[in-house]
Parts: sequence; structure tokens; C-alpha cells
Amino acid sequence: MTESSKPQVRFYTIDSDEAGQRIDNYLLKTLKGVPKSMIYRLLRKGEIRVNKKRTKPEYKLNDEDVIRVAPIRISEKTDTVSTQLNVVSNLEKQILFEDDMYIVLNKPSGMAVHGGSGLSFGVIEAMRALRPKTKMLELVHRLDRDTSGCLVIAKKRSALRHLHEQLRNKQVQKFYHALVKGVWSPKLTRVTEGLRKNDLKSGERVVIVDNIKGKESETRYKVLQQYQGATLVRAFPVTGRTHQIRVHCQCKGHPIACDPKYGAQPFDDEMKDIGLKRLFLHAASIEFYHPKKEERIKIEAPLEPALNNVLKKLTKV
Repeated sequence: MTESSKPQVRFYTIDSDEAGQRIDNYLLKTLKGVPKSMIYRLLRKGEIRVNKKRTKPEYKLNDEDVIRVAPIRISEKTDTVSTQLNVVSNLEKQILFEDDMYIVLNKPSGMAVHGGSGLSFGVIEAMRALRPKTKMLELVHRLDRDTSGCLVIAKKRSALRHLHEQLRNKQVQKFYHALVKGVWSPKLTRVTEGLRKNDLKSGERVVIVDNIKGKESETRYKVLQQYQGATLVRAFPVTGRTHQIRVHCQCKGHPIACDPKYGAQPFDDEMKDIGLKRLFLHAASIEFYHPKKEERIKIEAPLEPALNNVLKKLTKV
């Protein structure tokens, strides 16, 4: 082993944007390839110090803290995402908005927001590969794998905190477009059924309506266009439960077209016959307060051509 290949002492100086997070979480993101168990062991043994002092995993970092990490070998075998892959390079074309605080993407249907459960990578890993010089990229919120549309990624911890606070205070407006079965009544503007996660014997997780044990949920709806046998609706989720829009549509007798979990087979077959190959649920726009611009901004994501083509084949009422 040459001198240059020996593990070196590492120093990290915390800036104001990184302050406020726990040191264990910071190290897990920073020391790629180091197992969680090793990070906790190094903290316990004093081989990771903050301002030359021992520290605990729950310590919250302050601006200008200096972290010293003793020489450790970091595995170089990290799963890098190739920017040559079409699915990765195509994401560059899906960027709707970008500045030094946020990226807003028109996420493609069929792509998970992050890797895991057998997936080597998702949107966030792909974006990190596309933006290797950006120190931090974190998902602000999530979209189901089959749902397309507006997805916000934060470039700074302060930007992430700002939007998380707005989400908690219900100051973010997210509008979805969904094609649903049947004639949706214009009078049905609010669905408030409680929702509960339920594990099936097969191991599949679904969400069911449960007004006793379920979590309080609310989705507001507006009819955009009536078609023969189908309706295009706009959905505004006031709360953010898993599969909320999908289950709220289903429980009112209007499942979303080609929903693999909550769909209606005959309707789905009709939609497939006219070219629909995915769940017809699209995060059409997002509106939030931009802390740097000091104003609310609204970003809209156009429907992909395949969804527009399906709508053109339906007969308007």
C-alpha cells in the first residue's frame, strides 16, 4: 500500500445551511460507503470529534463546527448512476424550474423518487449524478412511482426546511389531474374519508377507507371535462396521505384509469384499448412561497403527449 492510498484524517467545517441537523444524519450522508454501525462505533470511541471534543450521535451541529474523522477506509464500491443511461439523461429535459435553492422536475411515470426495494436508483440518485458539484440534493416531498408531474428537490438545507414548514402549515398548493371512471358530479367537491394502511396476506400494502381508525384526510375536487364514460378532474389534496387521491376517487365509485391497486378492470381495458399504458394521475402544478424571491411561485407541468392523445380519443359531453 502506498502512502497516498492510506486512509487520511478528514475535516469538515459546517456552514449555516448544514447547521441544525444531527451529526449522525450528517455523517451518514457525507461518508458515503461507511456502514451506519461503524459511524456509531467511531462516535462512541471518540474517533469522530466536534471542535476537538467527544460527541454523541444526537448532537445538533452548529455553524462553523469542525468535525474531525479519524483515518478510516471508505469503500469505493458505491453504486454510481451512469449519466449515459437514457432514463437519467432524459431527466435533464424534464426540469421545469431551477435556481440555487430548488429544482422542480416533471417526473416521468414509472420512475420511483428514490432507489430501494429492488431498484438500484430513482429520481434523486439520478439527479445527484447529473449535478455532481451540487453539495446537497434532497427530495422535498414524494410522488408515487406511477404518478407523473411536479416534484421539488432542495439544493440547500435551509430551502428544504422552508418548504417542509410550508407543507406542515398547508401553505403549499399541489393540483393533480386525474382521468376517472364514470360521470363525476360537479356537486362532489370534497371527499373526507379517513384512510388507513393495510397489509394484505400477499405482503402487498394497500390503503383502505376507515373512518374510525384511519387518519383524517381531505381531497377537494373540480370537474375539468366530462367525457362519455369518464371524467377529467382536478384534485387538491389538503392532507398528504399515502395514495390519498387514488383511494378517495375509488371510494366514490370513480377509480382512476389504469390504477394497478385501486382500478376497475373493464374501464381500464377500455382505456388501454385507446392507448393508455399508465396510471392517469399527474401532478399538474405546485405553488409555494420562495424564500429568496420573497414571493409565491407557481410551476406547471404539462401532460405528456401520450396522455393528451388518450383525451383526444374520448368523446366530450
